[in-house]
Amino acid sequence: MGREAARAVIQVQTAIDGPALQWRDPARFAELMLDRDIQTHEMLAATGEVALCDRGLPDLIAYGRIMNLAETAHFERAARLYRYNATVFLAPPWREIHVEDAERIEGWEHAQRIYPGLRDAYVEMGYRVVELPKAPVDQRLAFVMDAISHA
Repeated sequence: MGREAARAVIQVQTAIDGPALQWRDPARFAELMLDRDIQTHEMLAATGEVALCDRGLPDLIAYGRIMNLAETAHFERAARLYRYNATVFLAPPWREIHVEDAERIEGWEHAQRIYPGLRDAYVEMGYRVVELPKAPVDQRLAFVMDAISHA
């Protein structure tokens, strides 16, 4: 399973008091996420196994738009070059499970506001987006496993 790049970058940058945090330097933060997402993609692709990722390269397209970053064309190039399965599962904002913590400092309103942009980025990159049901974890897992087994 691919780990969420943003959390990993925030953890490292916080530990070293680095400059590449989204609240200090959103562009540098995005570049580190891009690098980590590509490394994760290459590592998982090399296994030849089915793998699930918590977020992906099209998220960076949405992030660049939300943060009004000046340089974002390379995010789209990366998303076109490093492809995932044609079907992508996307978790909609769900208040009952939304949790803020040391890495996810954005509130519930932010989650609601960015979701359409995330969905749009995946659709623009040619993915078929399947929204996960708002259900307990075991039911969401069964939903994904059923979809994978029938693909």
